[in-house]
Amino acid sequence: MLKFLFSLRPYVSFFNIFQYITFRAAYAAITALLISFLFGPWVIARLRALKTGWTAREDTPTSHQAKAGTPTMGGVLIILSVGVSLVLWQDPTSIHTWLLLFATLGFGAIGFADDFLKMSGRKKGISAGVKFGGQILVSTAIVTVLYVQRSDTTTLLYLPFLKHAVVDLSWLYIPFAVVLMVGYSNAVNLTDGLDGLAIGLVIMVALALTVLAYLSGRVDFADYLQIPFIKGGGEVAVFCLAVVGAAVGFLWFNAHPADVWMGDTGSLSLGGILGAVALILKKEILILILGGVFVLETLSVTIQVVSFKLTGKRVFRMAPLHHHFELSGWQESKVVTRLWILGGLFAILGLSTLKIQ
Repeated sequence: MLKFLFSLRPYVSFFNIFQYITFRAAYAAITALLISFLFGPWVIARLRALKTGWTAREDTPTSHQAKAGTPTMGGVLIILSVGVSLVLWQDPTSIHTWLLLFATLGFGAIGFADDFLKMSGRKKGISAGVKFGGQILVSTAIVTVLYVQRSDTTTLLYLPFLKHAVVDLSWLYIPFAVVLMVGYSNAVNLTDGLDGLAIGLVIMVALALTVLAYLSGRVDFADYLQIPFIKGGGEVAVFCLAVVGAAVGFLWFNAHPADVWMGDTGSLSLGGILGAVALILKKEILILILGGVFVLETLSVTIQVVSFKLTGKRVFRMAPLHHHFELSGWQESKVVTRLWILGGLFAILGLSTLKIQ
């Protein structure tokens, strides 16, 4: 919205600054961060008043019993921060702006419904079928728009470390992209089990995507690095930094011991929008490297379930993976810090593919 001030540059030269992606991206992050800081205490107080406290489940370590009562649904603060920042600093004429806003609100609404039902006494929230159905519906809408508005590279599949696309998925791109978005949304959700863990990893992935979005949105950089040029990619960089700002602000309250948890409202939304960004930037496979910890957490659950059903034995002490480490004797803060370090290494590895190809 504020980009429209650029049209006033003939009268006031200062407004020329609103044309620069770097300026708007930086202030998108600052705006989201300030909103989180300013409204965080109020949101947490309201959640406490609404009695949204977390109830200990049987499938969590006994050490987590003391956390019962911690307010959840804190994802509303993340969505508020990202949404306001996006509306203020992104270009409203860009289709990417509206797709990313739709992803934020769409996945957030599904998570909110799940959290709300849990808060209302229905322990399991919405059914798995309804949850997946909603995620598929939102993802299909986004992917369909990308497919209809497609460029020469939209349906091409690129692999890290390779310069050229390996295959044109054609119409198969739609189901492939939907699976990616739904899978990534749930991967972040599975990882959100320790104070600060998921939100810290989201910050790392979003920062890496910011770099990729900025480079992909510049013809000169994209040509030099031999990566797909994404028209309007710079606007995606603005969005990614807004996510970073909101996530850092939320981490202030979510750090151990957490004052609030994001719940499905935040985790499903953050996972969905990271998946959407990956599709827009043509980083469908690279996003699996950038968010390597999310992938490992999801694989641990899959392996645990398959192993138990086939053999009656468990591979891990408890899944997802972070609970396995807890039950192995690691303190929660050590698990979080070490997985953050691993997440940072995955992000660096992902960015290194820009030159190693």
